[in-house]
Amino acid sequence: MPGETNLTQLLRTMKPELQPGTYVFCTVPSLAGLDLTEVIGTFREQEGLTVILPQAAADRLHLPYTFVAAWITLTVHSALEAVGLTAAFAQALARGGISCNVVAAYYHDHIFVAASDAANALHVLEELAESGN
Repeated sequence: MPGETNLTQLLRTMKPELQPGTYVFCTVPSLAGLDLTEVIGTFREQEGLTVILPQAAADRLHLPYTFVAAWITLTVHSALEAVGLTAAFAQALARGGISCNVVAAYYHDHIFVAASDAANALHVLEELAESGN
């Protein structure tokens, strides 16, 4: 089943869901020594390999990090080619003074916000969904 591309429909049905726990972004030379079942995401950059992990896993592995995040999933199946969804929720969060780091996966968009902003971010996203624009 293809993902949704209509922006109004995406916004109205995005149903943000706060995942349990806290998460961190770390950089590592390789995935060796990591339990891949704990890794939420990876991205290879010129400077190194970024991994997103539960904070507890990073602490256990003594990996440094500077940002502790909450993870919010937009549960609507958004198409990778959909236009405007990221811009809409990023602007709404920015108006609320909330920074966001976004991962677009095959089925859903995932938003990482400062853990201290989790409740407020969820509220902003729910209001955006209610307004549909």
